[in-house]
Amino acid sequence: MKTIGYAAHEANTPLVPFYFERRDLRGEDVAIEILYCGVCHSDLHTVNNDWGGTRYPILPGHEIVGRVTAIGSKVTKYQVGDNVAVGCMVDSCLECDQCHKGEEQFCREGMVGTYSGKDRITGESTKGGYAKHIVVREEFVLNIPKSLDLAKCAPILCAGITTYSPLRTWNVGPGSRVAVIGLGGLGHMAIKIAAAMGAHVTAISRSDDKKQQALEYGAEGLLISKDQKAMDAHANKFDLIINTIPVKHDFTPYLPLLDIDGTQVLVGQVGDMAESSSVPLLLGRRRVAGSLIGGIAQTQEILDFCALHNILPEVEMIKMDEINQAFERLKEGDLSHRYVIDMSSLEVV
Repeated sequence: MKTIGYAAHEANTPLVPFYFERRDLRGEDVAIEILYCGVCHSDLHTVNNDWGGTRYPILPGHEIVGRVTAIGSKVTKYQVGDNVAVGCMVDSCLECDQCHKGEEQFCREGMVGTYSGKDRITGESTKGGYAKHIVVREEFVLNIPKSLDLAKCAPILCAGITTYSPLRTWNVGPGSRVAVIGLGGLGHMAIKIAAAMGAHVTAISRSDDKKQQALEYGAEGLLISKDQKAMDAHANKFDLIINTIPVKHDFTPYLPLLDIDGTQVLVGQVGDMAESSSVPLLLGRRRVAGSLIGGIAQTQEILDFCALHNILPEVEMIKMDEINQAFERLKEGDLSHRYVIDMSSLEVV
């Protein structure tokens, strides 16, 4: 299938129109016309090869909402016309212990990323959702509940599952004391989801500029990290901290905020970590952990959870040819919403 998307041909260059071929349908495949695609900070990092290993040309996008246009002969879950979603993975071995546990993101053979991954059969580099069409194995396609707004729900496929998974792993529920560091694309979803779970949620930010937004998302208050007296007053106040800061930083100052056996989970930063101190860990049997998206079943779970609780990301709709300006805004940081590309703005010639 010939289609068009936007791709970068080398690091630190603009994304430009890119014609390419999607593979013919295999028996277990679903062909999808992409309607909307979210823009993730990971897209920018991968395009610029900030983490190494990017294979060019790179066509990003792993927050995909679309409509089924064709199905393979072995497909049983979907029909032409269904509204569906695709997240950060498009394949895995499906045979290892982690895949059997529904943790395909930790596949022993390596999950296949939606973009810049390696197709398990052809070895070709996968190309993501900044395109008009995509072909995905049935097991990695998700149902979109009818009540979710198709134009706004795409970021649930990454920002949603990235924050939902640690909240589930650490058993957040009514009465849990949760803090969320950062009020960007990940942070605002973490607040909304944790609040819907019944947790007492506090936002943590460098200033009070976004206090009203945090309260509207469901936080009960905002803690200013630069205010040491306020930080000291919140010692031992939280069971779980979701740290969404996307750049290298010192996470040590947040550790005393945790109660005994509390955990700070890093979901935003990828790469080298700042030097830390073991003292607050030892004194409170505290932990620092990481979390990587979630499995397919859990991703479906967060879509259903958001539909049940009427949770949607804060989004700004853009046209496909505005992606480079959006990337510039991402570089500047401090966005409290997600960009979503309206793929009707991308025409196949």
